[in-house]
Amino acid sequence: MEPIAIVGIDCRFPGAPDTGAYWDLLMRGADGVGEVPRQRWDAKEFYSQAGEEGHTNTTEGGFIADPDAFDNEFFTISPREAAAMDPQQRLLLQSAWRAVEDAGIPPRSLAGTPTGVFVGIMGNEWAQLHLTDYANVTAQVGSGNGYCMTANRISYHLDLKGPSLAVDTACSSSLVAAHLAVNALLSEECDHALVGGVNVALTPALSIFYTQAGLSAPDGRCKPFSAEADGIGRGEGVGVVVLRRLRDAIADGQRVYAVIRGIAVNQDGRSNGLTAPNRWAQQDVLAAAYRRAGVEPSDVAFTEAHGTGTSLGDMMEIKALGHHHAGRAGKPMALGSVKGNLGHTEGAAGIAGLIKVALSLHHRVVPASRFAAKESKRLNLRDHGLRLLKAPLRLPAGPAVAGLSSFGMGGTNAHAVLESAPPEAARPRPEDDAPVGGIGAAVFTLTAPNTDALRRNLLAQADAAAARRVPLGPLARSSNRVKAGHRHRFAAAVGDTGELVARLREAAADPGLLARLAGSPDGRPRVAFLFTGQGSQYPRMTAALYEQSPLYRHFLDEADAALLPHTGRSVRDLVLAGDEAVHSTRWTQPALFAAGYALGRTLEELGVHPGMLLGHSVGEFAAAVLARALPLEGAARLVAARGALMQELPAGGGMLAVRAAREDLEERIAPEPLVGVAAVNGPTSTVLSGDLEALERIGAEIEAQGLSTRRLQVSHAFHSPLMRPMLARFAAIATEVGGGVPEIPVYSTVRGRVLDGEAMDAPYWVEHIDATVLFGDAAAALLDEGPTHLVEIGPQPVLSGMVRRLGHPAPGTGPAHVLPVRGPESAGRDLAEALAELYRGGVEPDWDAAYTPAERVAHPLPPYAFSTEHRYWARNPVRGPGTVDVPAAEPAAAALAPHREAESATASVLTLDLPAGPADPVAEAVLGAVRLVGGYTDADVVLHDRLYEDLGFDSVMIMELKNRLEARLAGIGTLTVQDLLPRLSSVGDLITFLRELGAAVPVPAGFGDAEENRTLMEEERTA
Repeated sequence: MEPIAIVGIDCRFPGAPDTGAYWDLLMRGADGVGEVPRQRWDAKEFYSQAGEEGHTNTTEGGFIADPDAFDNEFFTISPREAAAMDPQQRLLLQSAWRAVEDAGIPPRSLAGTPTGVFVGIMGNEWAQLHLTDYANVTAQVGSGNGYCMTANRISYHLDLKGPSLAVDTACSSSLVAAHLAVNALLSEECDHALVGGVNVALTPALSIFYTQAGLSAPDGRCKPFSAEADGIGRGEGVGVVVLRRLRDAIADGQRVYAVIRGIAVNQDGRSNGLTAPNRWAQQDVLAAAYRRAGVEPSDVAFTEAHGTGTSLGDMMEIKALGHHHAGRAGKPMALGSVKGNLGHTEGAAGIAGLIKVALSLHHRVVPASRFAAKESKRLNLRDHGLRLLKAPLRLPAGPAVAGLSSFGMGGTNAHAVLESAPPEAARPRPEDDAPVGGIGAAVFTLTAPNTDALRRNLLAQADAAAARRVPLGPLARSSNRVKAGHRHRFAAAVGDTGELVARLREAAADPGLLARLAGSPDGRPRVAFLFTGQGSQYPRMTAALYEQSPLYRHFLDEADAALLPHTGRSVRDLVLAGDEAVHSTRWTQPALFAAGYALGRTLEELGVHPGMLLGHSVGEFAAAVLARALPLEGAARLVAARGALMQELPAGGGMLAVRAAREDLEERIAPEPLVGVAAVNGPTSTVLSGDLEALERIGAEIEAQGLSTRRLQVSHAFHSPLMRPMLARFAAIATEVGGGVPEIPVYSTVRGRVLDGEAMDAPYWVEHIDATVLFGDAAAALLDEGPTHLVEIGPQPVLSGMVRRLGHPAPGTGPAHVLPVRGPESAGRDLAEALAELYRGGVEPDWDAAYTPAERVAHPLPPYAFSTEHRYWARNPVRGPGTVDVPAAEPAAAALAPHREAESATASVLTLDLPAGPADPVAEAVLGAVRLVGGYTDADVVLHDRLYEDLGFDSVMIMELKNRLEARLAGIGTLTVQDLLPRLSSVGDLITFLRELGAAVPVPAGFGDAEENRTLMEEERTA
């Protein structure tokens, strides 16, 4: 059989709320058994020491804490639906999400994939309690119950397209589910498989059955293979594992806990009783699993037994194992059973054992078996080649093989053979040919549906990072990959794990800081790159970034190699050496081009793809390369020639910045043939260029009129008539290079607008030399297109301030200004901060490029921390003989609607104009109907809420809403679902639509008065 890898695990068992706690419980040899919680049933009322009919002989068992807690908001499930759902569905939903995260997979990335869901489940007591309460059966109660829904709901909420089914073979259910999942993977029905098992004990029914059948332990504890074994103790819990074909897991660099080598299922057939075990069938299923795994019994180091602690069950299991292992008397196989720690978790028993074996192989130690100290002599374990684990077993180096048995009460048996992960999967290594990457700092990211959830998960991640030393790169990369997909995005650039822990805790404690480090993007981001021009250079510009960022280094080296044939000297080396020659035009222009190209390409490699480009003067060359209007080699040749030819021009030119409009200066410079307008950077920001003597005269006249001027420190009069002597020589080179139409819109500072099908060819680049730089016009045209982010590409910020001074759009409403390089001290940290800001704004980076190949390995992160604020439990308590009702832990769902974010409460007037004074009766009627159908309280629904995305409505709820609206509102006639569907984007839109139909509140119903309306809604809700 092709090996199948276990790549993700999540579980929740008695005394163990998560996987780490489960392993700790096993290693301590502890148990999670205690008294039956009053939330389930009053155990004392059902207790009889003699085990009388209708009673149980124990008041104890293994119960998980808070099974009523469910984060329905996370899954966009309304309170009404959550209250109707079997808690087993709720537990599986949350555990499945966490298991997928543990596999290093962002759960939302599985949407639409052929991922299978296979659930083992034995009990459906919630349905017994609710589907027999006929007066209260609703559509939600129907979909909230049933074995199939435990699997189907996971597939629905994660949008999984593979097989989805629930299995009931009693105690072996979840291992049989694993068998089906393995076969589905081998037949390529699916590429990922989620295997789960769940059990929640809501009634004493099975406890009574075990007692009446003589199977129940009086102390509620299973004691596998012990001299003290006296029956079953009930347990409960949930577990989910993620399975993949081993070759796929290795190819994707996933952590592999263990490998399933072989698995088999069979049936007892006609034994000495329907519920009696069959030794011969058990030994046959062992043989089939060994054969399928290609192992000999002597290869198996330990077996996790079914081990119920019943005299007959334990005896039959030992004899079946002994058939294969009796020859190992000198080196007996280790044996244990997790039921001694948890009780018999029934439908979840197989998954509990599977997770224990996988963790044992992963940690290379097998926990001691509880109650093994008093081994049953009657079982003659040594004669059968077996020994109970009385102390943890350290597994030797090399492959380790383990067995796992799970036998159903009705005779369906399963056995699996597992092996430790192979060396190539135990510690994933980076690929030798992995592309270059790394920006010199890490960006830790986290997403959540709302700010409360974000804050809760920040603290969970901080606690985990503080608990042990972890490598920052793999940790941050895993956060980028796994903790994605929700609306609220947190991102912070950090230098080490100590700083990360501090930033996470500070953000969780400080709403202001959290607001700065988090974003909730609306719509797709539109990114523009602005490339700075001459004047922004300085010695050692971007040197620190070059030293820290392998990715930037790669692209600067690439630009330098393209320039070298035309410059005769390495521009990169000149810049890094701090040579003042960088201010010489022949070096300035190639150096700025190299830095602009390298920074722009670095951002592109990081997944920041511009939709608009603008370059100020010489900055346009790098923009043209990114727009694919020029090849790198061609642009390098042009820039090198441009700088060299300009350097050869005679001195005597200068440039003068004037705080005045172009129109106010043109008449003044008209008589000066050697002076021109070099740049128009804004409505009152103009640069003149030309002969120095002429500029001095003009400057004096302007200052006399009270206008401010400033001489620019330049070597030549760029963009002036003094450039004309070089044009012919440059044109010859430009003609050879050519140029094409940009593939990304370029807002040309030659044209002052976007280039519309125009080539950036030789004539364009020749004109570019002495034409006025129309930055203000080009930037205004770009802003009119509504970019969300302006990323300034250059060695220091210059253009961002110029754009802000344009005053377009109004302050506070424009795009975010992002600065990957902020000046001489900038290094990887600033680039990482820029990437974090872009991510918060909705950009989806290619995170792998942010890390070196050595950092691109999976690192485990704590799973999502779900809210426990919302509680849903059975409406009808279980009654004992002669008792009064046992109160449920919490009231029904109507009083349990989830908390919504505080900002929602203030947003109810955003989408609808309500009249002043008394409440709008139509709005009150609609809001009341929506709240009633969803089970929300008054404060929980506001007008901007979306019915599907925010309130969890589905087609059944829409139909009920339609009926209630027809009953509440006059003047709308008979609605159809087709009428409603286009108008359900928000509650406010629905109200507006109904008003357009002429909706009115029927006077006899009393809806004209808001208080009466609320009273009626409350009566309807209670009913």
